[in-house]
Amino acid sequence: MAKQGRREFLTRAAAAGLGLVAASRSERVFGAKSGLKVARLETLRADRFTYVKVHTDGGVTGIGELHPASNTSGTVVTPIAAVKYCEEYLIGQDPTHIERHWQHMFRRNIFRGGSDAMAAVGAIDMALWDIAGKLAALPVHKLLGGPTREKVRLYVHVGGNSPEEVADQARRRVEQGFTAVRLYPLGDREKFADMSYQGIAHLAELYVAAVRKAVGPEVDVMIDVVCLLTPAEAIAVGKALAPYGLYFFEDPIEPDNIDALAHVAANLPMPVATGERLYTIYQFREVLNKNAAAYLRPDLCLAGGITGSKKIAALAEASYVGLVPHNPLSCVLTAACVQLCAAIHNLAIQEYPGDELEKPKRDLVKEPLKLEGGYLIVPQKPGLGVELNEEAFNHYPPVPYQRRAIVGRDGALRDY
Repeated sequence: MAKQGRREFLTRAAAAGLGLVAASRSERVFGAKSGLKVARLETLRADRFTYVKVHTDGGVTGIGELHPASNTSGTVVTPIAAVKYCEEYLIGQDPTHIERHWQHMFRRNIFRGGSDAMAAVGAIDMALWDIAGKLAALPVHKLLGGPTREKVRLYVHVGGNSPEEVADQARRRVEQGFTAVRLYPLGDREKFADMSYQGIAHLAELYVAAVRKAVGPEVDVMIDVVCLLTPAEAIAVGKALAPYGLYFFEDPIEPDNIDALAHVAANLPMPVATGERLYTIYQFREVLNKNAAAYLRPDLCLAGGITGSKKIAALAEASYVGLVPHNPLSCVLTAACVQLCAAIHNLAIQEYPGDELEKPKRDLVKEPLKLEGGYLIVPQKPGLGVELNEEAFNHYPPVPYQRRAIVGRDGALRDY
């Protein structure tokens, strides 16, 4: 390779955050493709899932998953519009200048942040990293500094209509090799709004006691109440569950008042995990500064993709706080999470929504990541490690992403 060509390659590699890829690989890392430009962005929908596909003028494409964001109860409209807004900037740009594009997409919004804008940034960022990995013929985690682990420990959701049903599902998941389970301990969502103060804590204990008995002391158990409780209710529930050794208590109260969350965390006998409804490093910094959580839960789809979430992981590492990436969607987000998890030190555990079992998730990609017991094997394929199966999209028409409102007998709204 001529000196000028080698210098150009190294410049492009550094701009993309790839580090100094070995010179012997340089021909096939970018080579003739070093002049690629973003040609267009495409959104694809199937069932309740939405994806962004970044096309380049050289035929190389990347994929990311788009969070419904403010349209979590309804049709995904606003995040798709935000993708179109980002497309205005990206057309004609070199797709490998990932950090530069991240900063432009974030700061081009004068009113920065917001779930819809950050959902677009997150999906596009995943797709750009996917392209960079394909150009480098490397998995994304190797572009982020190389692996810190070969597999990623998972926790899996367990549910049912009674404590006994939830406990039975937990037992079966442990038999499959999972070493951590998470449950929602408040019973029927529709009935929750009219439960008494004491009844909430009592019901939560019934569920957690049943699951702990079913899985034994060596399996980690965590709960998520989806931000439904008041600070007083959350503290009461936490104290009732103290004997059961919870790994964490997720989102005990609404996420808007970090001072209130810090008060709850200081009065609970187990660690707090939070962050799935936050989307900027500044919000996560406030959580850390106020000791409001022992585990941060950035959603890569909302917190700026792989680029933004790696920044959050670094902030958390400096505070001795573990990362538990939020993962409520499908196999593309799972793959992005695993690439990040493989490249950071302070991973605690990864949420896993059952990609290997659930249709249409497993059908919408050509092959999901390999599950081995309670772990996902870090993939070695270029890019994110998964590809969309677009033929399957024809069998799963788009549907709104609906959440049920919680309304009491008096007509008052509790939360979604």
